[in-house]
Amino acid sequence: MQFFRKGEPFREKIHLIRTIMMGYRRFFRFLVITVLFWSGSTLVWSQNQKPNTPPPSTTRILFIFDASQSMYGRWQSDTKFNIAKKIMSEWLDSISVIPNVELALRLYGHQRTFPPQDCTDTKLEVPFAPGNASKIKAKLRAIEPRGTTPLAYALEQAANDFPPRENCRNVIVLITDGIEECGGDPCAVSTLLQSKGIILKPFIIAIGNDFNQAFGCVGTYFDATVESNFRHALQIVITQALNPTTAQVNLFDSKGIPNETDVAMTFYNALSGKAIYQFIHTLNYRGVPDTLMLDPLITYKLVVHTIPAITVDSIRIVSGKHNNINANAPQGYLLLKAGTNNQLRNIPCIVKQKGKSEILNVQQIGERKKYLTGKYQLELLTIPRLKVDSVEIKQSHTTTVEIPEPGIAVLRKQFQGVGSLLLFENNQYRLVYDLNEGLNQEVLYLQPGSYCAVFRLKNSKTTLFSIEKKFTIESGKTTDVSFF
Repeated sequence: MQFFRKGEPFREKIHLIRTIMMGYRRFFRFLVITVLFWSGSTLVWSQNQKPNTPPPSTTRILFIFDASQSMYGRWQSDTKFNIAKKIMSEWLDSISVIPNVELALRLYGHQRTFPPQDCTDTKLEVPFAPGNASKIKAKLRAIEPRGTTPLAYALEQAANDFPPRENCRNVIVLITDGIEECGGDPCAVSTLLQSKGIILKPFIIAIGNDFNQAFGCVGTYFDATVESNFRHALQIVITQALNPTTAQVNLFDSKGIPNETDVAMTFYNALSGKAIYQFIHTLNYRGVPDTLMLDPLITYKLVVHTIPAITVDSIRIVSGKHNNINANAPQGYLLLKAGTNNQLRNIPCIVKQKGKSEILNVQQIGERKKYLTGKYQLELLTIPRLKVDSVEIKQSHTTTVEIPEPGIAVLRKQFQGVGSLLLFENNQYRLVYDLNEGLNQEVLYLQPGSYCAVFRLKNSKTTLFSIEKKFTIESGKTTDVSFF
């Protein structure tokens, strides 16, 4: 390329070079800004696509410790009370360094000597606070077993030990060597506290005796008939209380393969009814249901938001193993088509399961929607309403329903009046539309058929002045109906 003309003055040559260089600088500046803009946009987009992870919840563990007179009983190397508080103190040291954990201590049977029996002998001795393990150990060293065993009352009072706070997991660990002695019902109290969402399922460690029959309904029971069992039980309890457990939701198709996916799921606390987790079901890069992390202390009800919804109740997560949650969810598609007539696209279609009255969905014409396999009833809100009695949805198949193209009726009224549109079928007339009193002309999209329009002037007080117009509607054709 020749930049300079022969004989061009040197000063003009220099000016031309500067102009070219400035052009290059502007170009490179534009290029850098563009690259930075798109890089920044990509960075922001990728950051926005990160999983929406809420801040870690605080686990609050309330130890309800038996300090009744029976804890003075001999148990292998020492008294039950001394062994229990020694092992528990060891575990308090290890728990105290774990982040997002707060501890508290409630005792019962430690304030009044038995006899006489005091069935209100319980007290929160160390409230929840960060780093208070040393206070709990000091309190355990300072007390002596004295009284009775008001288990149900202690559990009931424990409801007040958890100050209201968001994003908390409230756990009770009950350590006892005996059963209820005051006529209360620990099972009923535990169920009530769980149903109100105050606590998660409690843990019960029974010292020296097997009380599974009495405590199985209260929560997760551990039998510590010997010292080593107590230590092991406490280890398991703390592990389960602090660590979530893996699970996957298998949505089976009609062949029993977990291929169904891309649907919303809600995990509820089965007792309290509170929604705990919301997910969109996903198949991971290996094509299998993705792994979830679930709290093992909750009994769940799972609702898979298919159409219709699927419910899996009473799901119990086993801590320390990978859990499979199964649901049959074979699905196919329904597509409503209406040819080239755009006027029908705004007409809704009511979808119900065949033989049931509940409305499952309102689908628009032209929309392709997924449903569980089975038979459905459709009702399109055309004039008149069009019903399709039995539409079968098959696995991974699109069922297409063609809506007949309507005709057009132009109803002209020179004066305002009262009128109705009747459809003639099965040798009878039935009402399908009431004319608009305030309009002199109406354009209606009607399904093919035989009609009769009946009209009377609004101010006329004589029934015999009614005007009757019969006409036929054909697909794609326009019919004029004039009353005068």
